[in-house]
Amino acid sequence: MIDILLLLILVICAIGAIQMKDLLGATMILGIYSLMMALVWTRLNAVDVAFTEASVGAGITTVLLIAALSRTKRKEEE
Repeated sequence: MIDILLLLILVICAIGAIQMKDLLGATMILGIYSLMMALVWTRLNAVDVAFTEASVGAGITTVLLIAALSRTKRKEEE
């Protein structure tokens, strides 16, 4: 049951990140997506992959995207 819930959250996060016009919001949703993927890897007993996903995917990538976003416009042009 928890696996289906994690899959549902992943799909919602992916669709939400695609639909957002606010790039900061999309970056934060992608960070949440990465943390959920770390939980999925933990459920699959791949703790080393989960640790890498949490540190690189949710940590460093989110910080780098926010740093790049600080040098550009926050909203996507219509």
